Amino acid sequence: SKHSIEKQTAKYVDCFTTVSDITANECKELLDKPVDFVLPNGFDNSFVPKASTFTKKRKEARKRLLDVANALMGTDLDDDTLIVSTSGRYEFRNKGIDVYIEAMNRLLRDNNLKKNVLAFIDVPGWVGDPRQDLLDRLNSGKKYDTPLEVPEITHWLHNMSHDNVLSMLKYFNMHNNKEDKVKLIFLPCYLTGDDGIINKSYYDVVLGNDLCIYPSYYEPWGYTPLEAVAFKVPCITTDLAGFGLWANSEKGSYSEIEDGVKVIKRTDYNYSEVADAIKDTVAKYSGFTKTQVNKCRKNAEILSEKALWKHFIEYYYDAYDFALRKAEVRMKK
Repeated sequence: SKHSIEKQTAKYVDCFTTVSDITANECKELLDKPVDFVLPNGFDNSFVPKASTFTKKRKEARKRLLDVANALMGTDLDDDTLIVSTSGRYEFRNKGIDVYIEAMNRLLRDNNLKKNVLAFIDVPGWVGDPRQDLLDRLNSGKKYDTPLEVPEITHWLHNMSHDNVLSMLKYFNMHNNKEDKVKLIFLPCYLTGDDGIINKSYYDVVLGNDLCIYPSYYEPWGYTPLEAVAFKVPCITTDLAGFGLWANSEKGSYSEIEDGVKVIKRTDYNYSEVADAIKDTVAKYSGFTKTQVNKCRKNAEILSEKALWKHFIEYYYDAYDFALRKAEVRMKK
């Protein structure tokens, strides 16, 4: 019934639109109707902090993330640590959370890695309470050299034994051992500023990252990578995300991390190659000089500015013009 309604709607509307080339192809194949216009999702960067405020917020975010990680794992990670994350809805396969964990596991054994990596999964699960033992450590102001029990998660879950992230970490035996150069922490709550542990909003956390990773298997557009680059954080995504295809189109070929966005080719059959590409990109970035990092961050920001609403609104003007003309003809019949 849903398909029937969608198909009839696509056929009879005055203007049929979608958000990306990927969903345009879907519409053509599944609804037997090409779209009239692709209307990509624009961005409003008015809430991105400027100048000294940005620098201050970035330092605060990094300090909080490192403090939480060190209290949880009994480590002493410093500000030279490479902080990476993935985020979005808890769609384990569609959002590429599975291949993200796979890549971090492979990174553990990569000799090209030049820094410690602190990887977060900022995805809301069936969250229970913030961990009291972690809070006690954070509030004490002391340093600890022993990990807490289950040092892979910041909040207790209602389904600890059936959670996909924790199950995959257990399968790989990834328990954030002190000697591991890659540590992975599951932050399973909405970052609204009152989660009880981080206590910062998502946008105040994301700018503390060095890299954001969104290896989507299915993503009509992809606001998370666009938000990341708007906050000057280079990101990794795939060509199965509308945003990834758009980044490629802006460059005229596959976008690389030096351009601000690394776009990985992803198919139904290359899971392992995608994991290796993520691993290799993070390892490569860990060896970048400060000049190279600053150039990547600048290129990320430049790309994000091309996706501002003031540019993308033009597509809407065209679509509305098309729809109004079509409606006018229809009304005369």
